[in-house]
Amino acid sequence: MHTGKQLSTSIDATVPTAARMYDHYLGGKDNYAADRAACEELDKVVPSTRRLAVNNRRFLQRAVRTLAAEYGIRQFLDHGSGLPTQDNVHQVAQGINPDTHVVYVDNDPMVLVHGRALLEQDQRTAVIHADMRETDAIFSHPETQRLIDFSQPVAVLFNSVMHCIPDSETDGPLALARRVADRLAPGSFMLMCQLVSEDPEVRRFVTDFMGQVTQGHWGRVRQEKDVAELFEGLEILDPGLVEVSTWRPDSEVAPRQLTQEWIEFGGVGRIR
Repeated sequence: MHTGKQLSTSIDATVPTAARMYDHYLGGKDNYAADRAACEELDKVVPSTRRLAVNNRRFLQRAVRTLAAEYGIRQFLDHGSGLPTQDNVHQVAQGINPDTHVVYVDNDPMVLVHGRALLEQDQRTAVIHADMRETDAIFSHPETQRLIDFSQPVAVLFNSVMHCIPDSETDGPLALARRVADRLAPGSFMLMCQLVSEDPEVRRFVTDFMGQVTQGHWGRVRQEKDVAELFEGLEILDPGLVEVSTWRPDSEVAPRQLTQEWIEFGGVGRIR
């Protein structure tokens, strides 16, 4: 394994993970009773979470399609990719250009198992088992080196994962975003969004609840201003930093976020 710290490769069905909870919200089958129970508790305070997860997934698909079709991006590095669903990054991007290369990164051992099984037939796609904060290990990993040419533009994705990272001067979201941006060629892109709330009670409840149920594998629900900091120095694509269901929607009748107790907030920035 090519990471700075040893990650567990065993699956603990009794401790919920963000990846499996997200899978449950998206209607997947790769989750356990503990994950579903945690979702039920969460829904009591933030009932819009399932819609939020679906809208977030659709945002990811629209953004990947936009980057591939309008900006000619042929390389994607997806941090904290989660469990495979339908219309994954490689499927969307390769639908536009079959020669697109995609590297998925996740620290959940279940993602590794399912991802590798899914991708065995595809030499243009790989899954790395790593903590998304291990930038050196990820960028120097043999699979990344095989598939990604960092002298050319690449799209780096941090889709709905920054809230899983605790604040830290060296490893927090801001430090991570700066570290990755510094390694990218001009014309590269960074997609970043996370759960935010302007309600301090919602922030406190969800942060405490998720930290407890995931046994510390959580950061915090932040505010829109915290997400905006991640994009400093980047050229932000229209329509700017927004609630993600409003980022270049496919039509006027596309599903919108119904309630605002918390939202997924972010966008896409270009490296100048």
